[in-house]
Amino acid sequence: MTEPDFSKGAAYVRGQYMPIAEAAIPITDWGFLRSDATYDVVTVWNGAFFRLDAHLERFLRSCRRWRLDPGLTPDQIAAVLTQCVRLSGLRASYVEMICTRGQPPWGSRDPRQAVNQFYAFAVPYVWIANAEQREEGLHLAISDVQRIPAVSVDPTAKNYHWNDLTMGLLGALDAGADSVLLVDASDHVVEGPGFNVFCIGHGTLVTPAEGMLEGITRRTVVEMAHRLGLPVEIRALPADELRRAQEVFISTSGGGVLPVTRVDQQTIGDGRPGPITRRLVQTYWDWHTDPAYSVPIDYAA
Repeated sequence: MTEPDFSKGAAYVRGQYMPIAEAAIPITDWGFLRSDATYDVVTVWNGAFFRLDAHLERFLRSCRRWRLDPGLTPDQIAAVLTQCVRLSGLRASYVEMICTRGQPPWGSRDPRQAVNQFYAFAVPYVWIANAEQREEGLHLAISDVQRIPAVSVDPTAKNYHWNDLTMGLLGALDAGADSVLLVDASDHVVEGPGFNVFCIGHGTLVTPAEGMLEGITRRTVVEMAHRLGLPVEIRALPADELRRAQEVFISTSGGGVLPVTRVDQQTIGDGRPGPITRRLVQTYWDWHTDPAYSVPIDYAA
């Protein structure tokens, strides 16, 4: 019997571990049919989870917000994620946990009758910016596509309602940018597909206060800034203020702190990643070695 090949990643589906290429969900799961699901992503770097507790807490908070039940305790979820990473052998990994609505009895439209399902997988670490972009800085476009209003879909609970982000991203890519930022009805920047945004003016960091997911990496940046003695303002961020900023960067689990050197047609600063951004990049990766934030994985278990 051939041993399963987990080298490209491992998944947990309905109580079973399998190679990522074999993982699937039923086509009738409302997670697929209606984007009725929540998820979270934690990363593994140098064989250790980074801020696992924070990601588990947010995942379970999102489950409560959408009235979903993964059926597992935080420790049990952590054990599943650990086993996915252990099976894959990956030392740098992108690890996702998902809870879907499942399917109610056929013909029923009552979500309360559905049996919620928990899934997880670990794959090689995902960078949302390539090596050149990380070194030289990203080009972001500010889209005229507005983010779904928070009164309609709560952005602080992770969800797959990404059509606005996807349409904005397609427009930005067509225009030659690397990625996109969406705005709210007041032309305040809120977020991009999978990342938060910061700008720097006169030594002060500014990041949007509402209308977006409150990212764990965003939280980490705020904590790093306080530790480094850098003032932070969490408030509405007008699009024009972002274009005029001295430095701009984004924060995401898919790369940490990533510099931005162009917004629309405006060059940011001197067109190179700024000194505060570079300092935060270094601090972010330094924190990955801090036992306060890291949970090592026992690959031999």
